[in-house]
Amino acid sequence: MKIFNREPALWLGLVAIGVKLLAAFGLDVSADQQAVINAVAAALVGLALAVMAHDAIGAAVLGFAQAALALAVGFGLNWSAEQQAVVLAAAAAVVAMWDRTQITAPVPAAAVQRAPLTGV
Repeated sequence: MKIFNREPALWLGLVAIGVKLLAAFGLDVSADQQAVINAVAAALVGLALAVMAHDAIGAAVLGFAQAALALAVGFGLNWSAEQQAVVLAAAAAVVAMWDRTQITAPVPAAAVQRAPLTGV
């Protein structure tokens, strides 16, 4: 899955913002349709992250939280954009704190070691 590289959450954000921008500037997409599109994108990215990381259930949890909120809003939850953003930011922070202890970069430790200083 080279397209995701190390930034799959950015792709999900791009999909969500793209749908909102298109709807704001004239595309005839109902709130329900936006909710379904964003929920599907969030669920797919969460699933892809869980598969790519092999042991990262946190990504799947965050994808589920995003999908659940998108669907709830699509079906009548009356939260402002600010309220939704705060809830998702809190969920992301909690998951990130847990994920940080669970995920290792796919590069060997030797590749990130600092090179010795010379000429000092």
